[in-house]
Amino acid sequence: MSKLDNTFGQQTVSQDQREQKIRRVFQLVAPRYDLMNDFMSFGTHRIWKHFFVKYIPFKSSDIIVDLAGGTGDIARKLTRLGANVIVVDPSIEMMQEGQKSNTLQVVNVAATGETLPFADSSIDKLTISFGIRNMTSIEDALKEIYRVLKPGGQYYCLEFSQAMMPVRPFYNFYNQHVIPRLGAIVARQPEAYQYLIESIQRFPNQEEMKTLIETAGFYKVTYRNLFFGIACIHIGTKEK
Repeated sequence: MSKLDNTFGQQTVSQDQREQKIRRVFQLVAPRYDLMNDFMSFGTHRIWKHFFVKYIPFKSSDIIVDLAGGTGDIARKLTRLGANVIVVDPSIEMMQEGQKSNTLQVVNVAATGETLPFADSSIDKLTISFGIRNMTSIEDALKEIYRVLKPGGQYYCLEFSQAMMPVRPFYNFYNQHVIPRLGAIVARQPEAYQYLIESIQRFPNQEEMKTLIETAGFYKVTYRNLFFGIACIHIGTKEK
């Protein structure tokens, strides 16, 4: 049986088991995570993240939490623009990898998205990039994000989504057959990358995700597709 068995993500797997397996995934891939992202997306993830950061207005006094910040690539981009950023991620291994090449002062906090270590209404903006799908409960994470944001605070999410037709069949084929092989060759962890692909396939589409964000209490919820819907930016605002 592989390190990540076929029951992963099914109802028979408890939230605790799911969380442990997700942490195991990122422990396995941490040393080559950024390199693998370049191979998987042909470098386009860097373009998406650059666009994502430019999409986020902030004041120099704002406190921004980058949830599931991993190796800190989004946090570094924001910090270079003058932002005060706290990286929150349950994977210490991922944050340690980011620190190896990080010359900027970014605070790292080990915590999950479902139990954020911040007071109510204390954060100005919260960002998450390709991480919301790895929460044990997206609904609980969204409620927790809403709790810690200040009134009028905003949530920015960059995530894979449902590709538009006619690119969808080609994209699905690439996900199912190419990326796991790249994971075996480049990251040497095919099982871990098989999980990452399955998490993309299970993730809600654009309209479903919009509904989840609204259900958590956000208003002015919008989204913008990138690269034919392969990626999508979701934005929500906490009421004042």
